[in-house]
Formats: sequence, structure tokens, C-alpha cells
Amino acid sequence: MTRGRHSLPKATKLLALVATMVVAAGIAVAAGSASAQAPHSSTHGVAAQQGTGTSTSASASADAAESRRSGAPAAPTAKGGFNAAPPQHGADGADGMHATEPSSEAPKPGAAAPPAVDPFPGRDQAGPPSPEDFVDIRQVPPSAGEAKPGAKASTGMFTSRCGTNRRGHRNSDNYMVAPGKLNGAQHVHDYVGNTSADAFSTNENLAQGGTTCLFGDKSVYFWPVLRDTSKVGPDAQADGGGKDGNVGAFIRPSDVQLQFRGNAASKVKAMPRFLMIITGDAKTVTNGPANARAQWTCSGFTDRVTTKYPLCPRGSKLMRILDFASCWDGQNLDSANHRTHMAFAGADGACPAGFVTVPQLRMVLSYERPNGKSFALDSFPNQRHAPQTDHGDFHNLMPRFLMALATSCINRGRTC
Repeated sequence: MTRGRHSLPKATKLLALVATMVVAAGIAVAAGSASAQAPHSSTHGVAAQQGTGTSTSASASADAAESRRSGAPAAPTAKGGFNAAPPQHGADGADGMHATEPSSEAPKPGAAAPPAVDPFPGRDQAGPPSPEDFVDIRQVPPSAGEAKPGAKASTGMFTSRCGTNRRGHRNSDNYMVAPGKLNGAQHVHDYVGNTSADAFSTNENLAQGGTTCLFGDKSVYFWPVLRDTSKVGPDAQADGGGKDGNVGAFIRPSDVQLQFRGNAASKVKAMPRFLMIITGDAKTVTNGPANARAQWTCSGFTDRVTTKYPLCPRGSKLMRILDFASCWDGQNLDSANHRTHMAFAGADGACPAGFVTVPQLRMVLSYERPNGKSFALDSFPNQRHAPQTDHGDFHNLMPRFLMALATSCINRGRTC
């Protein structure tokens, strides 16, 4: 038979058929590979978006920090007090203070994104103090006296004079408990002493800071502010202020006494430099009274101490007393819970076994008498300004010569 001019030999047709099958198989493999890689590529896309969001939030945090350092006040609300409109708080981006950590596990295709972690919890629980949180000081029975000094007692006292915060050094940070976190306290603190204290403070930069105290005492002394709740504060729309349920104008203390006192059972030894001590519990409402140390009274009635807000008679000043632990474990400048490296002395003044007796810091804060019940302590939102949440913080940066002088005065029974 004669082949047509377009006819191919059988071998050639077989080769063409094999080639066609190889090309088709290659296309199928490539398509399958691309399909298998698609979720992986999507994961990188999500991670990239999360990374961009973190960078933006970090930039906002830096801007917020700079705004805070500049001292620019936030716009006040039209109406002050606890009747002001509740703060608007949606996602974290609304305040721009903290970035939410991105998830290390990529979401599955089509799955809903996990909810963001709220860096400022409890804001929806904010509210005013209860009427039962107030008491007429004249209805408070006299308190039990302190332990009587023994034969080896140290009866002197040294006072560090640091002013009353006329410079208005305030912020809602707490570098001891929440280092590096702006608005870590969710309530505003008054400071005296070191003028540089903020969320990012360290031993090193505090040692380079200025101070309001005499004789170079660069220690940090701070406590939650007291507010006149009948007025509008400068931070009505700010973190730590109105956004966290802390409303009203700041009441600056008329007098601040920082007393380092002795011990009823023994002499005291110098505190180590950089020792940190806290007193009281800012979350007593939820944690219970175990660490509560609130003491309130009025001038002229200091033999009567209460854990409630005292209503003082005309001519009497409102007073807060914050006593710090004076027994140190002899080794640690701080501890994981900021408490166990320190202990309070017993009723007889003796420290627990293994602890060293150091001077006891007592802060006495006095205020011009507020009108009626129109005052409250700053607090975490869900603590509702309970007077039992009063607390204070101290970071020792006294020069060694000054601490030695204080210790000598106390042990010799002198007042310095």
C-alpha cells in the first residue's frame, strides 16, 4: 500500500503519543503543587498583615508616650463627676497605647480571626464608690495603740523632705509591677522624689534623674491620686483617667510626710540601695483583705483610724497613712510578687526568723477637707474606688551617706 504524504510511521506516532502524555502529567503535577502551597502562602499573608499592625501600634505607642511627655492635656468632657458619659472603648486600636501580640498559629482558611486580648480589662465595670464606703470620723472608735518599745528598741525618726508634688508629676504607669507598659496601673499616681519615674524606669536611669527631695534623695515615692469628683479633671478622655473610670479634678496633698521610723524590739540596719517595697493591695475588692493596709483618719482625730473614707468636721484635714514592711530577707531587692522579700513585724515589733530589721517607711498624706462625699481614690476600674484599695510604692535611691545618717538617727532615738 502506498502511504499518504501526511501519514507517519507507527514508531513516530508512538513517540508523539508518549510526549503528549508526559506534558499533560507535568501540567497536572504543577497544578497540584500550586494547590498544596496555597494555604502556606495565605499564612504568610496573614503574618505579614499582623506584623504591619504591630509596627503601627508600636508607632502609636511612641507617639502617645511623646504626647504624655509633652504634658498636653486631653479635652475634658462637658460634664464632670461619675455622671459623665461612659467612655467609648472598643478594640485596642481605639486608644493606640499597646499592640496586641500576633498569634503564632495562623488561622485556618475561612476561619474567624481570634479575638484581640484587651490590654485594659475591666473598663466596663467602672463605677463610683458606694455610700457605705464613707463614715463620720466621730463615729469611729479609738484604735489600739502601737507596740510599746522594749529595752533594745530604736525610737528615733528620720524624715525625707520631698515636697507635695507642686510640679504635677503624675502618670498611670507602675514600672515596678508592669514595667514598660504605658497605663499599666489604669489609675493615676502622684509622685514625689525622683522626677523621671515612668513606665520605662530602671535602676540606672533613675539614678541619673532629678529629685524634689533634699540632700540628694532620688528615691521614688508614689501613691494613687485623690480626686474631687464634683469637678471635671484634665484627663477625662485619657487612659488612667476617664477611660478607666477615674473622674474628677486632682486634689494635691497639702502636706506629705515621709517618715523612716524605728522598731519596738531592736535596732535597725540600713536599707540596701535599690530596694523596692509596696504596701497595700490595689485589688483588695477581688483579692480579699490579706494584703490590705489602708488607714484613713482626720487631723485632730488621729487616735481613730478606719479603712473607710472619713468625713472630717470643719477645720480638720483628711489624712491617709501608708505603713510599709520593715523586715527584709537580707538578699533580694525585689521578688516575683513584689512582697515575699519583705515582711511586716509582729505585734511586738519582732521580725520573722531570717529577716533583717530595716527602717519602716510611713507616708502621711494630708488634704484640705473635701465637701461631703464628693471625693474618691483612683483605682483599677473593677475596684470601684474602694478606700480599702489604698496603696503606696517606694524604691530606695537614697545616697548611702543619707541612709547611714537616717539609720544612726533612728537607733540613737533622735528626730532628724
